[in-house]
Amino acid sequence: MSKRRKTLPVPRNARELAVRVLTDIEEKQAYSNLELKHALDQTRLSRRDTALATELVYGTLSRLNTLDWMLGKFVTQPPVKLEGWVRNLLRISFYQLSYLDRIPERAAVHEAVEIAKAWGHKGIAGMVNGVLRNRLRQPEKVEIPTDLPPVKRIALAHSHPEWMVEEWMKLYGEAEAESMCAANNLPPVVSLRANTLRVTRDELIAQIEKQKTDAEVEPSRVAPEGVIVSDIGNIAELPAYASGSCTVQDESSMLVGRALAPKSGMKVLDVCAAPGGKTTHIAELMGNKGEITALDLHPHKISLIEANAFRLGISIIESRQGDARNADKLFSKQKFDRILVDAPCTGLGVIRRKPDIKWHKWQEDISAISEIQYEILCAAAELAAPGGKIVYSTCTVQPEENEQLVRRFIAEHPVWELDGTLAQDMPETIREKYGTLTEGYMQILPHHFGTDGFFISRLKMKK
Repeated sequence: MSKRRKTLPVPRNARELAVRVLTDIEEKQAYSNLELKHALDQTRLSRRDTALATELVYGTLSRLNTLDWMLGKFVTQPPVKLEGWVRNLLRISFYQLSYLDRIPERAAVHEAVEIAKAWGHKGIAGMVNGVLRNRLRQPEKVEIPTDLPPVKRIALAHSHPEWMVEEWMKLYGEAEAESMCAANNLPPVVSLRANTLRVTRDELIAQIEKQKTDAEVEPSRVAPEGVIVSDIGNIAELPAYASGSCTVQDESSMLVGRALAPKSGMKVLDVCAAPGGKTTHIAELMGNKGEITALDLHPHKISLIEANAFRLGISIIESRQGDARNADKLFSKQKFDRILVDAPCTGLGVIRRKPDIKWHKWQEDISAISEIQYEILCAAAELAAPGGKIVYSTCTVQPEENEQLVRRFIAEHPVWELDGTLAQDMPETIREKYGTLTEGYMQILPHHFGTDGFFISRLKMKK
């Protein structure tokens, strides 16, 4: 791959910022969400331009291999051989032409050529102009062939790696795999969790409607405390958020706390706690009465747990830094009524939020991470009090990290079994969807409810 210019100009608008961020992501192997946030913080764009830049970055990352396939029809050399910023300028332009109906084609082409002139030279501007005008003249060249084998067709139409599509087809069948890939390219909804220590869900909805009259607000059909919002702007500036009436959390993630079924006065351990979304939910379900120990590997993330707890008015969480694989040694003299193992995972259930995940993860990653998950679960199990329960969860869709791992644990730890009463603690919508709840676990796929993909299981000691 050719190196980019040592220094790219400071972005002046949404498209320049998108090109800069995409190029930095490639060059630094950076996380898209962090790189975009950093760029937006440094560049004062209007709310409208911020939204466009965000759409261009995440949309381009979501459709990356399809865009490069399209580019290959019009450039004389493979897209990977182009200078980084030029390649990304063409990518965002093809994305606008192919996927954003609200942007006039003429505007997309004109803006791209202007950036090429400002950042490059006359030759680059001419090439960009020629490629994009040829794309407009020959739209049939970017139509996805219908006669491809299923794996190749789905991978190209919905822009996923072929190995991933093939894997999901084996696991879930062609129709489910395609629906999952399509859902991964949709923008994620914004969901808030009502802090039931301070407000009911209905009271939170009323607060938001009063504070943001142009926002759309509705109750979640998945999570009892969940609220879905749109046209809300910066959540941090929402008075209901600042005052601690709510926090941001995905709907399927809210089910984890419900699955743990904690009660007031219990002693609870959360072994992979940061940034504290599930930890604080557990505290709310306990009525802020009892003890919660929040463990996390990364020292800099401990402050996130503490800040979340403070804003929400929660006082029963004690955070501690440490490796969850050594939890049995760190807390050797303690026993816990409930233990949450929300394990680090490949994250293949949250691709819609982090589209670059699908280009950076490989099949080998799954077996490597599953061994770490297993070590954490085994260590945590040593700390369960008699009659205690463990919830093991991940935000991925791979059986090796989920059902297979839990069943391996049970086989090697015969004192434990899956808890079939999990169904009793789930909302009716969830009970109706997942028959495996009565077996003690469920696998939520992204297209089922438009939420993150999540695995949730509950283990109990045999009597």
